[in-house]
Amino acid sequence: MSDTDGKSSVPNGGSDDPEPGEGRGEADTSAAPETQTSPESANLSSVPEGSEGGQDGPMADSEQKQGPGEEEDTDSMDGSGLYSLTEEGERESEGGGRGKDEGKRSARKRNRPSGGATRHSSSSDDDDDDEDEEEEDVEEEDEQAMEAWLGADLCDLSRPSWCAVPSLRAREIGRDSHQFVRRVCGARGLVQRLELQGRLERHTGCVNTLHFNPSGTRLASGSDDLRVVIWDWARRKAELEFDSGHKSNVFQAKFLPHSGDSTLAMCARDGQIRVAELSATQRCKNTKRVAQHKGAAHKLALEPDSPCSFLSAGEDAVVFGIDLRLDRPANKLVVVKEGEKKVGLYTIFVNPANTHQFAVGGRDQYVRIYDQRKINEHDNNGVLKKFCPSHLVSSESKTNITCLVYSHDGTELLASYNDEDIYLFDSSHSDGADYRRRYKGHRNNATVKGVNFYGPCSEFVVSGSDCGHIYLWDKNSARVVQFMEGDRGGVVNCLEPHPHLPGLATSGLDHDVKLWAPTAENPTALKGLKEVMKKNKRERDEDSVRHGDQYDTQLLWFLMRHMRNRRPQRARRGEGGEGDTDESWSSPDSSDEEDGGPDHVQCMSS
Repeated sequence: MSDTDGKSSVPNGGSDDPEPGEGRGEADTSAAPETQTSPESANLSSVPEGSEGGQDGPMADSEQKQGPGEEEDTDSMDGSGLYSLTEEGERESEGGGRGKDEGKRSARKRNRPSGGATRHSSSSDDDDDDEDEEEEDVEEEDEQAMEAWLGADLCDLSRPSWCAVPSLRAREIGRDSHQFVRRVCGARGLVQRLELQGRLERHTGCVNTLHFNPSGTRLASGSDDLRVVIWDWARRKAELEFDSGHKSNVFQAKFLPHSGDSTLAMCARDGQIRVAELSATQRCKNTKRVAQHKGAAHKLALEPDSPCSFLSAGEDAVVFGIDLRLDRPANKLVVVKEGEKKVGLYTIFVNPANTHQFAVGGRDQYVRIYDQRKINEHDNNGVLKKFCPSHLVSSESKTNITCLVYSHDGTELLASYNDEDIYLFDSSHSDGADYRRRYKGHRNNATVKGVNFYGPCSEFVVSGSDCGHIYLWDKNSARVVQFMEGDRGGVVNCLEPHPHLPGLATSGLDHDVKLWAPTAENPTALKGLKEVMKKNKRERDEDSVRHGDQYDTQLLWFLMRHMRNRRPQRARRGEGGEGDTDESWSSPDSSDEEDGGPDHVQCMSS
């Protein structure tokens, strides 16, 4: 007793504190004369109460105290040392989890019967314990594999490229002032401070498309409710709302460049490509159809300097070149094929540095690049070059490309794969080259997800996810630097960075548009990121094990469609414009397959 009293008088945290192992040993010797027990049970019964992860509390406190110290570098506004994928706090919680597992095993051993009278029950308990331990070993191996997956394909974060105080001082004296905004928009410290600013609420359906005008003063949104809204986003006010003229979900609505914001190109599930003419008095003069796909048309591709020409891609595998100056605007450029099989398209993008080239992606694993001047369908089906991650070339899984975009200078190409990861390709590489970077942790399964670059020099990669979160990765290191809850409906599809300011607009299954800006006082702590990434990975692996993926997708589409099909039909055809015209309605390319009305589910692969 005197020994025990002597130890209890030592202050907490003193150098004389016994190690955990030493404490257990002394407890064993003091207990031995009182009860005759086996050494194994004696050791286990002497473990102090609350020892499960008992050291985690002080260690976690010390870790938390170190955090603000690292944030004190106000020049960089970065704090990147805090935000690697394996956060210290998460390591502590994992240590606590292992402590709990050991505690469970100890409890089972303490409760294990001893003596000849209970040998039979003891042997059965031993069998149960062995099975439990095997399960725990499997779980531990799975956890180790998950950690290895999370840490693979990552590089170290570089030093901050922008420091606040020196940059502000330089601007005050007029040095490099013209570069100030560009550097601010690409600063990691500001990306880590993005937070929700407000919502734009007008639509009555899922918002499928967002697009800023070239000056960044107006924002166009399109929805399942078949309407398009032009927003003065800074004042949170709708300037114009009109009926698109489409018969099913509006998938894209984009301002044509150098048109004075008076021309808006649109596409939808009904396969129509329509153009809306807007007046300076905040009215829609009319909308007219300029092309018709035999299937859904998901994306349009604008030529950066052209107010009258753009491209469209549809699930019929056709790419149309559209020139509004012509009497017959639509010109079929190419039918995308792999061998003799047509490849339905979900996405298309024009190279901003070489507008003759465009890239497409769709219902297979290949990114295809074409040159409008050199398309010869008898020579490699007209393809200039193809890219694909090497491990997906011979993959048996049905992998689709849901979205692809070029970087600001056309040197890089980003592709998001259905129920796979996001891959970065060098567009100057030769045919068949592998990816350069891989971005993971999100989930792209339920809808046709978008992906985008963020920053004036494409410094970051941004994507939505089925888990309802928004992910921003540092492009060069492939590490997550921002993680935000973006949609109560559970899915974020559209991400539109502002062309000149540090902020972005997002939308998804919710019926509103969300605006984000870097106004948070402290950088993000990436709270809960690791667990969400693991959950997304597990769900993806479970889905890949099941057979009949296409059936599962179609079943989901069917169920979601019938959940919506009782919505009242909207009779607002004549509200938005002075006249809607269907110039090519009698075209032989017209299709009645998609004329199912507004009850079609948003963005599902059909």
